Amino acid sequence: MSTIDLGRNKVIDESIQGEATIIQAEGQKNGKKLYVESYGCQMNFSDSEVVASIMTKEGYETTRNMDEADVVLINTCSIRENAETRVRNRLTEFKKKKEDNPGLVVGILGCMAERLKKSLLEEEKLVDLVAGPDAYRDLPNLVNEVEGGQRAVNVLLSRDETYADISPVRLDQGGVSAFVTIMRGCDNMCSFCVVPFTRGRERSRDPQTIVKECEELFQNGYREVTLLGQNVDSYRFNLSSKGEIKDVNLPTTNFAQLMEMVALISPDLRVRFSTSHPKDMTDDVLQIMAKYENICPYIHLPVQSGNTEVLARMNRGYSREWYLERIEAIRKYIPDCAISTDIISGFCGETEEEHQDTLSLMDLVQYDYAYMFKYSERPKTLAERRFEDDVPDDVKSRRLTEIIDKQQKHSLLAHQKQVGRTDKVLIEGLSKRSKEHICGRNGRNAMVVFPINGYDWKKGQYVQVKITDCTSATLLGEIAE
Repeated sequence: MSTIDLGRNKVIDESIQGEATIIQAEGQKNGKKLYVESYGCQMNFSDSEVVASIMTKEGYETTRNMDEADVVLINTCSIRENAETRVRNRLTEFKKKKEDNPGLVVGILGCMAERLKKSLLEEEKLVDLVAGPDAYRDLPNLVNEVEGGQRAVNVLLSRDETYADISPVRLDQGGVSAFVTIMRGCDNMCSFCVVPFTRGRERSRDPQTIVKECEELFQNGYREVTLLGQNVDSYRFNLSSKGEIKDVNLPTTNFAQLMEMVALISPDLRVRFSTSHPKDMTDDVLQIMAKYENICPYIHLPVQSGNTEVLARMNRGYSREWYLERIEAIRKYIPDCAISTDIISGFCGETEEEHQDTLSLMDLVQYDYAYMFKYSERPKTLAERRFEDDVPDDVKSRRLTEIIDKQQKHSLLAHQKQVGRTDKVLIEGLSKRSKEHICGRNGRNAMVVFPINGYDWKKGQYVQVKITDCTSATLLGEIAE
């Protein structure tokens, strides 16, 4: 099973990425070193920055060399079965290293930690500590418990934890783009998804802390922020899900208002967001996007299936017709907007006709990019309890191949339409394939590669690039006069 991210020009197996992170701690050091690996979604990588901040304040230095670490923390993903398998294999490697270093503390964080705490901690004894997504403040205490000879666990979910007062330690010092978490948890209960069970209920962060974090990022040289949440369109500070004010002494803020507040920090600060939910995206969000040039014309709008009956089994809360109406609204307010999506092939009971509806919807929308998966049943989800995973794996694979083939054609077509135009590109650095070329993204989230040709460039700089050619994954160009 694979995820094809045509926008990023790479294949991510099961949406899993491993990254060892290093942060230079400030203040009093305790002589101990921390090694952190992050897997899965953008939220996990953002969470790792929170963890890094908490641990560096306790005096830990971080390292990219696992062999010199005193504490190893793995931030995990539980979205698909293969994701958990890879993390479990990694933990087995760490268990072997403990044979040579009995004092090593190995901990597992995040979604997989919450779901498999008993198995990992007690039965297989692969880890010493387990901390769920809402328990990161307790990590120093959990490590102390382990060093005292106990196994430690805290997977309690919270209704109000947002880590709003913690300034994340950025893992890419001198970077250009940063994630800023604006809310945590999810209330949607899609039948295929474990997130509501592993991350808890939705709660929105104070907008002033979000704006402050974005201002600090801009002052430190970052030129792009991505406002992050499981469902950003349901961001609501001091408002209930029914729109009622919680505290009359506090201002209320919805997602459109928050996005405008961030956009006003500076016209040189690009604003992106992820992820939107079709049932919650309102016109006021689109109107704000159209109003500000520095809010990127790019929306990730997961459809999952193009068939209304499948969407109902998925408990997505919208129909095929509703989704296409939202696409029409995006085109109305932001005609040049790039749109990407998520698609699942072979969900429970999916017929060939229902699969064809997904392909026909792809033809109608013509997405710029897509993340595409075979359905993978997850324990404790509504789908596991209600439906049978009855689509044969070879049928899932064939349908996924058809979806991928179609998306590659649409991605190429979308890029071909951009040939001849001049784009404002934010430089990210040298191209991975050639030191004679620079790469960066335009507002539509397309990667643009162009030759240096003596240009005096630096990361985080904007440059006008004329697009001269393309592939299905990349735009090629040259610096405009």
